[in-house]
Amino acid sequence: MRMADAADSSQGSYDALLLVSFGGPEKREDVIPFLENVLRGRNVPRERMLEVAEHYYHFGGKSPINDQNRALMEALRAEFDARGPKLPIYWGNRNWHPMLADTMRRMAADGVRRALALVTSAFSSYSGCRQYLDDIARARAEAGPGAPVVDKLRVFYNHPGFLEAVIENVRRVLDEIPEGARGEAEIVYTAHSIPLSMAQTSCYVQQLEEAAQLVSSALGRGRPRLVFQSRSGPPSQPWLEPDICDYLRELRASSPTRDVVIVPLGFLSDHLEVLYDLDTEARDLCEQLGLRMQRAATPGLHPKFVNMVRELILERMEAKPIRRTLGTAGPRPDVCPDDCCPRPERPAARAGE
Repeated sequence: MRMADAADSSQGSYDALLLVSFGGPEKREDVIPFLENVLRGRNVPRERMLEVAEHYYHFGGKSPINDQNRALMEALRAEFDARGPKLPIYWGNRNWHPMLADTMRRMAADGVRRALALVTSAFSSYSGCRQYLDDIARARAEAGPGAPVVDKLRVFYNHPGFLEAVIENVRRVLDEIPEGARGEAEIVYTAHSIPLSMAQTSCYVQQLEEAAQLVSSALGRGRPRLVFQSRSGPPSQPWLEPDICDYLRELRASSPTRDVVIVPLGFLSDHLEVLYDLDTEARDLCEQLGLRMQRAATPGLHPKFVNMVRELILERMEAKPIRRTLGTAGPRPDVCPDDCCPRPERPAARAGE
């Protein structure tokens, strides 16, 4: 484990924590307006949007992400009450209610002047980091002159609180596999696919590979297998591969292994893309292929993950913080450089897309 003084830290006093998340529909009628918010300005065919809408309708039109954020806020409040710091917690979404700008207005009305933001993404990419910063800036502008200053907590993909929660969740699933088959079980790490143009301007893949290796090493396993899921966009646009379902077919054809443990490493909670793409599609495919699939839980409300958020807050509030990480890369900077994770160039749409 590596610890380092935060020479690049932006220390200071803060009077609130802001949870910033993707957002999701609460009922069937919300689904299309929500997806239109998500896809505004993106070159995604409408038929793909309607296909994703069916994923939400499969669960009654309600995304689980909002309830999971509410539960995380309650866990953080309990942690703060027990151990400090004494900060109120607010919540705003990028794509659905409570919208970020509305939350900023409420914070301003409550007298909040400087807040720390926890975004629900552990890895660096345009959509997982820079876009959150852009949305925070836009929301502050919409809220007006009284909007609080908001500083984002650092990227935490290699923080022990995140990785040890993942490790414990994977170990719990492995323990459910009969001992004679456990050592041969295939562990597959998944993350949200992104366009190659986005991956090439960020550390997304490198961070995922490092995190997967740290988890795999802690479990006494060899080289980890990283795959991707939930791609969207036109077929002509290259995205990160292989897709989880393609890999499962390849695994069945090339290996005698019958036990598969899927680890949604790129996700913090069991939201819709985990429940549909893994627990529904991938599980159905595994049954067809004769594979016995287990899926590890996401960090969610794991006590080590909740405590990690507290640690990240204290890092920014203390004069000489200790910044914990696993591996050799060390902590990411508190303040993202202006050129980090830039918006990728959008490819021009082709006829028929």
